[in-house]
Amino acid sequence: MRTSSKQKVLKLAQLAILIALIFVMQYVGTLVSAPFAAMGIELSFVLIPIVVGAFLLGPIEGAVLGLVFGIMTVVLTVMAPGGMTYILMESNPIMYVVVATLKAVAAGLGSGLIYKGLDKAFKGKLVYLKTLLASASAPVINTGIFLVGMVLFFSNTISEKWAGGQNVFLFIAGLIWINFVIELGINIILTPAIIRIVEVVKKKFK
Repeated sequence: MRTSSKQKVLKLAQLAILIALIFVMQYVGTLVSAPFAAMGIELSFVLIPIVVGAFLLGPIEGAVLGLVFGIMTVVLTVMAPGGMTYILMESNPIMYVVVATLKAVAAGLGSGLIYKGLDKAFKGKLVYLKTLLASASAPVINTGIFLVGMVLFFSNTISEKWAGGQNVFLFIAGLIWINFVIELGINIILTPAIIRIVEVVKKKFK
């Protein structure tokens, strides 16, 4: 019983550290992206602590970390009047909050479930491959849900404000593909670091 309580405390401590890292990574990403903002390019490192948490603590904890990221996205949108996401939120605030939080929660939960499934399928082997695939799934899920959400709930607003008669799906895909590639690239490049972090922490608290 005592050991179980200690494990819970350690898990909560690790979760708290990862939540703090989400705030730090968001801030770092904003600073690094500032010179490219006019081109619509955003360097996001926030998915890294989310996938680390999902792999280290489990899919549910990954979902919690994703929820923190989603809430932060909504807060930052409110703090930036006049921006594209702010205009979208004004047009349909409830669905904007749903899409912004759902995509982040799903990224954490989905990557955690994929990592867990691959770990079971590979019987603890092929560490690099399972981590690479699970890490890559996070930006795919995050961007995929965002794209579908924009098309389903914001087509009229996007068409009126920006698309100018273009196909809304293709217009949005054209806007976000660079950021998606960057997010995917960051997760793939940092896969060895993610493996190392997960292995070291698991070994330390085993």
